[in-house]
Amino acid sequence: MKIKLAEYDENWIQMFNDEVLLLRGIFGEEIIKFEHFGSTAVPGMKAKPVIDMMCLVKDIKKIDTFNDQIHSLGYDVAGEWGIEGRRLFRKGGDNRSHHIHVYQHDNFHIQRHLILRDYLRAHPDEAARYTSLKEELAQRYDDTALYSKAKKPYVEELELRALNWFESLGP
Repeated sequence: MKIKLAEYDENWIQMFNDEVLLLRGIFGEEIIKFEHFGSTAVPGMKAKPVIDMMCLVKDIKKIDTFNDQIHSLGYDVAGEWGIEGRRLFRKGGDNRSHHIHVYQHDNFHIQRHLILRDYLRAHPDEAARYTSLKEELAQRYDDTALYSKAKKPYVEELELRALNWFESLGP
């Protein structure tokens, strides 16, 4: 499947908000909060037009009991999908529109994702460099898995810079 990057679209915010309403109807009282993260949450950044949503919940094990309901909304149920303690749901099949990453509120992966988002929002030059890399890799790779693997070393370095930036902000 060809990697398609899109210019930043302010409609992505509304797509996030609309999906929050649907998901609140499924997960109900288990939800603590939702966060929009990933490239679609960074104004001005090109992205695959798939809304990455983080849903923080009280008890991750209870989320598995909602699989049939979430599937009825058009989501694939992917389980942990390589990240212990996460539940991943993907909507749209080959034309994906949303990824829901569900974490228990105390999972250590949460901070990493949100700090990177906030760092890119605060550093447009970094967002531009990351966009350039994604454009280059999208031209080189037709496969999403190869594309993701190729950008992984850069993203890991970017995450380190983001964490250092966050720590420098102090309490």
